[in-house]
Amino acid sequence: MNEDFLHYLWKYRLFNKLLQTTEGETIEILSPGIHNHHAGPDFSDARLRIGQAMWAGNVEIHVNTSDWLKHGHQHDPAYDNVVLHVVYHHDLPGFESRIPVLQLRGFFDENLFFKYHRFIETRLWVPCAAQINTVPETDKALWLERMLIERLERKADLIHVFLETGKNNWEEALYVTLARSFGFNVNALPFEMLARSLPYKVIARHTGNPFQTEALILGQSGLLTSEVSDPTALALLAEYEFLRKKYQLIPIAAHLWKFLRLRPVNFPTIRLSQFAALLGKHSQLLSKITSCKTIEELENLFAGVETSEYWRNHYNFDSKTVKKSKRLGHDAIHLILINAILPFIFVYGRAIDNDELCNRALDLYTKLPGEKNSITQNWEKAGMDTGNAFNTQALIGLKTSYCDKKRCLNCRIGNYLLRNGMENE
Repeated sequence: MNEDFLHYLWKYRLFNKLLQTTEGETIEILSPGIHNHHAGPDFSDARLRIGQAMWAGNVEIHVNTSDWLKHGHQHDPAYDNVVLHVVYHHDLPGFESRIPVLQLRGFFDENLFFKYHRFIETRLWVPCAAQINTVPETDKALWLERMLIERLERKADLIHVFLETGKNNWEEALYVTLARSFGFNVNALPFEMLARSLPYKVIARHTGNPFQTEALILGQSGLLTSEVSDPTALALLAEYEFLRKKYQLIPIAAHLWKFLRLRPVNFPTIRLSQFAALLGKHSQLLSKITSCKTIEELENLFAGVETSEYWRNHYNFDSKTVKKSKRLGHDAIHLILINAILPFIFVYGRAIDNDELCNRALDLYTKLPGEKNSITQNWEKAGMDTGNAFNTQALIGLKTSYCDKKRCLNCRIGNYLLRNGMENE
């Protein structure tokens, strides 16, 4: 037995007979209270009828009554307003306490716990992989919408960090968010560090001068050093050195960038040049993205973004290759929209109380194709719809925040399967 399962029983009132305290008084749950996931009693603001008396207060839940003493609650004023102590096993029958005790053993179907235990102990990719197709489509759709919102809220936390460090400048926050997305997971952190070390107001002063913009981005990456030898690289270095002194810039460490196991077209040098091209192409990007009503309009902001001429026959400084256009690909644009632009529109809409922007971001997710990765491919094998980015983002969030952590009791899908005769295969 564990406390998470007891919380689940109490929250959803999954009892099969009238509840009684260990003293024999009847208990009627008018409201189980608000589940508290922080310090303090497990449920706050519960409403109960115990015997003939009405009670309002907190509920604390343990496996054993003695856990109250083990956890030192008797000395903690945060527990003074507990009106009911709910336990699985009342192991202190002679213990005198002003707080009524409810022993749950015998008041619920014990098979429910064994189902739950088998559920979380399964070795399947996700616990419900073999049964998820038995869940009604409505339940799945509602839960996926919740998962997407939760995922966007987690992204919002990071955007708000960028906003705070950028002194509440939304253009600056968008610039750092975009930079991070150009790192495509592997190089997200050095891209973010670069953007934080090179204020957007500096970049903005050189919009319209692609050479200076690229010199700033490549120089600040730490990859443009005195070891370069070909004329274009030396010219970029000279321009950067001038700008570095002018703005008192300190480049990030070159060793932070990862090249290993990346296709050359995804090398950070190529992505840095593409990022510089985007910044040089657009000023006031925030107003442009928030004015876009369709995916096509957003795609057009990134269409045609490609490296400078130098990188068309280079992947690294001084190493010449066959000449080839290196535009930002369609799939890469979609990933940037999914992971940076749409979350930013959603967060910005919330910040300015614009529901239309928030709803637009959610709707645009349905217009983008779903991502192809190991998580989404496994969900597809389990029978889930991965056809659009709304579903794939939700399913990625479900896997990482619920399935991987075995939070089946907090999942609408897991709840349905537990209550409707789920049997593991």
